[in-house]
Amino acid sequence: MVSEFIKNKHLANRAGFGISLEQISAFERLSTAEVWQTYARTRDFEQIRFNDTDTDADYVTLSKLNAGAKKQIQQRNRQQNIEINLNFLTAMVHSEDQLREKMAFFWHGHFASRVVNSTFSAHILNEIRKNALGNFRDLLFAVSKAPAMLSFLNNQQNKKGHPNENFAREVMELFTMGRGHYTEADVREAARAFTGWSYDRDARFMERKKFHDPGMKTFLGKTGNFDGNDILDIILEQPATARFITAKLYRFLVNEQVDNELVNRLSKQFYDSGYDIKKLLDHIFTASWFYEPKNIGSKIKSPVELIVGIMRMLPMKIENPEHLIVYQKLLGQLLLYPPNVAGWPSGKAWIDSSTLLLRMQIPQIWSGLRPLDLSPQQDDDLDMGLKQKRKLKGFKNPNMSIAWPEVEAAFAGKEPIQLLLQKEPSFKQHILEKYAAGDIRMSIIETMSMPEYQLC
Repeated sequence: MVSEFIKNKHLANRAGFGISLEQISAFERLSTAEVWQTYARTRDFEQIRFNDTDTDADYVTLSKLNAGAKKQIQQRNRQQNIEINLNFLTAMVHSEDQLREKMAFFWHGHFASRVVNSTFSAHILNEIRKNALGNFRDLLFAVSKAPAMLSFLNNQQNKKGHPNENFAREVMELFTMGRGHYTEADVREAARAFTGWSYDRDARFMERKKFHDPGMKTFLGKTGNFDGNDILDIILEQPATARFITAKLYRFLVNEQVDNELVNRLSKQFYDSGYDIKKLLDHIFTASWFYEPKNIGSKIKSPVELIVGIMRMLPMKIENPEHLIVYQKLLGQLLLYPPNVAGWPSGKAWIDSSTLLLRMQIPQIWSGLRPLDLSPQQDDDLDMGLKQKRKLKGFKNPNMSIAWPEVEAAFAGKEPIQLLLQKEPSFKQHILEKYAAGDIRMSIIETMSMPEYQLC
């Protein structure tokens, strides 16, 4: 039988980024239903902000600038993207609104975009975060009209007489219905409807009427003088859209192995609710099947989930937070920079011989017990401007000071294995011996360095 505390940790792993040091005592006394209410509580939305001074550069005419001016603007954008990345990461670690940040993390990978312009990056991230727990229709419309997405998928090149199908195709294939629920003719007709969707000099959505194709279109069996709004509404009328989104959420929140019967039931509830995301989450996190042993500790943490989880359990002061960008890159998940429009992989795709070793060593590296022996590849696009042209002292170490007295007080009288793991480790005797001998710090670090800590 699964204990209430294990259920609470399971909920924290899936509805948030794992149990924090401050939550230990509450999780030991609250029921799982009570814990869920703390996650489900409605809180005020707060935007991710960044230092946007000197952002008066006209991105529309960037190509017309000389090389020096262009390089200066690009460097400023990269630095601002680093700031946005770290502010998002900080929200994941410290925000009480864990459910919003976890769902924003999910939608950030689902509606994947990758642009240099930092204003675009911040805008689409905040649109995702604002709508992460609301209505999927609102979220879909907001993201589809975001300059970051329109730019990333080339819709500014989608004009009457010369349609660009990229945006229309990805909206259907990756964002809503999935393959098999539309034809190539539907892609062409949808692209015609999206002609003219663009953005102005202030990074605001606009419809360029002179570029829009006003002709009749036939899309998913319907015929009319459709524009982009009509196409999105028709897509949302398809039960396949609810099924596609629900299945992806199930893999993210519950288990990589989809239970089709459950997903069919959940997707119908999602569709009938008018795409109410919060209601769908409530159905999942209050269901008895969610807490079955087969779903507990069944998922491999993504790199960001791993990093954030460690930081939530080990409160720390970070002298050089920008160096966390290097760890994101080394582990293969750099916020704001998904590998492609399909987003990041999941499951076993996160683990190979080099990344598993580093993942298990991070608690030791961040505790100052060992150096980092790996270097990121010199890819300035993915490195967000942190290309290592020279060896920087301390560059690989974020210079973290862990609040060990606070950690030790919270762990007093408790076994690290019981607090930190969801699966019973294959070997734990030496950790228990160290803990019994009073070496709490090393027992925590060694527990976090176990393969089982990679699971949630």
